[in-house]
Amino acid sequence: MIWIGTAVVVMKTVILLLGSGITYIAYKAYRRTGAPSLRALGIGFGVITLGSLLAGVADQLLSVSLEMGVLINSVLVAIGFAIIMYSLYLERT
Repeated sequence: MIWIGTAVVVMKTVILLLGSGITYIAYKAYRRTGAPSLRALGIGFGVITLGSLLAGVADQLLSVSLEMGVLINSVLVAIGFAIIMYSLYLERT
């Protein structure tokens, strides 16, 4: 099923574009306001986007196993969500 591999590449590209856009917008908002919560939000989305990128690179270019690619992605997504959660905590204080 070659179309599945193509679909994965297409979806990783969409995630990279959207994640990069969100990260950039959060960074611009941080630069405009100086709010630490927006800086953390941008970093969190950046880490999630990086996780998707690294998992795709590992799968397509480094020929690592699917399980390792999923693990790389999952670890970075979890870290990114933790940073986003922290950014929401910063907003409350």
